[in-house]
Amino acid sequence: MNDSEGGPEAAAAVEAHVREFFAGHEITVEDGAPGGSRPAAGHRQGPGPRILTVGPGPRADSWAYVTAGCWASTADGDGQGIEFVLTAPVRDERFAELLRATAAYHDAHHLDVEHSLPIGEPWLPGSACDHLLISLPYLHGPALEHCPVPGGHARVLWALPVTAAEMDYRREHGNEALERLFDEHAILPNDPKRPSVV
Repeated sequence: MNDSEGGPEAAAAVEAHVREFFAGHEITVEDGAPGGSRPAAGHRQGPGPRILTVGPGPRADSWAYVTAGCWASTADGDGQGIEFVLTAPVRDERFAELLRATAAYHDAHHLDVEHSLPIGEPWLPGSACDHLLISLPYLHGPALEHCPVPGGHARVLWALPVTAAEMDYRREHGNEALERLFDEHAILPNDPKRPSVV
């Protein structure tokens, strides 16, 4: 599926869904990639997804960055596709850029729950987290996760910053075991200084 097959309508539906979920929060929207940046070889051409930046408010005291436009490029034959949410302690353009890179990676590799990708650097300076784990959006729940779009359905999944050691542990022990460790350690996922749980 491409932008001519429902992309703008789907992105608008995702944006409306996010605005409804985060009612009472300030939300700004950026269309495509700023600064004329180009996708890596093998990735879609043209602008990337819209990035919705959600300020703190009644639902959460952190910032949230949400894609609106991934669904159209990778939805399966049944109209099922994915968008991403990244939560952060502050407002910073680096998080929008990180989501754009995640969207480009998804375009080529079709990410889903329990998949991961290396960031190539700490998600924030001084952080040990240099990977993203694609997870259910536990901070926001199924009300954000499930989003109807024209011609299908989008799932908004969480791009959770994690450490390389945590990814090694997950490969050896499984995703459920890693999530148990997150629960046992009561991690603060938006804390850039959080220690690795392994």
